[in-house]
Amino acid sequence: MVSSALPSTKRAGLILGLGLGGFVDGIVFHQIFHWHNMGSAIVPPVTMDAMLRNMQWDGWFHAAAWLLTVTGVYWQVTDARRGSPVPSTRVFTGLLLIGWGAFNLIEGLIDHQILGLHHVRDLPRYIPLYDWIFLGLGGVGLIALGWMMAAQAVRVRRPLAFAERRYY
Repeated sequence: MVSSALPSTKRAGLILGLGLGGFVDGIVFHQIFHWHNMGSAIVPPVTMDAMLRNMQWDGWFHAAAWLLTVTGVYWQVTDARRGSPVPSTRVFTGLLLIGWGAFNLIEGLIDHQILGLHHVRDLPRYIPLYDWIFLGLGGVGLIALGWMMAAQAVRVRRPLAFAERRYY
C-alpha cells in the first residue's frame, strides 16, 4: 500500500535533524576545530576559568541537542509501532537535512547575529564572512537541498502491521 507520509512522521525526521545538527555543530566547531564555544564572544576562552565556563555552556548546548535527538527517535519509533507510513530513505534524508539546516539558520541568526554569543570563527579573530557562509550554505543550503529531496519522493511504503513484524 502506498500513501503520503503523515505529519507526525515528518515531525520526527525534522526534530531528529535539529538534534543531529546541534551535535554536528558542537562536535565539529567546538570540539574538533576549537573555533568557538557557546559563549566565546562574551567570555573568550583564554584562561582556564573562561575555558571551564565555556565548556559548561557547551554542556548545556549538547544536553539540548541530545533531548531533541531522543525526542525525534521516540516519535519515529512511536509512529512505526502505530503502523504509520514509513517515508522513503530519500524523504527521510530530506527531512533530516531540513531539520539540520533549520538548526543552523536559527542558531546562526540568534547566537551569532542577534545575541552575539559566539561566531563561527571567534579565535584568533572574528571573521564575519564565516557567519554568512554558515547561514547561507549550512542553513538555507541544507534546507533547500532537503526540501528538494523530500519533495521529489512523495511515495512511501506501508510498514508491516504490528502482528506481522518480527522482533529480535
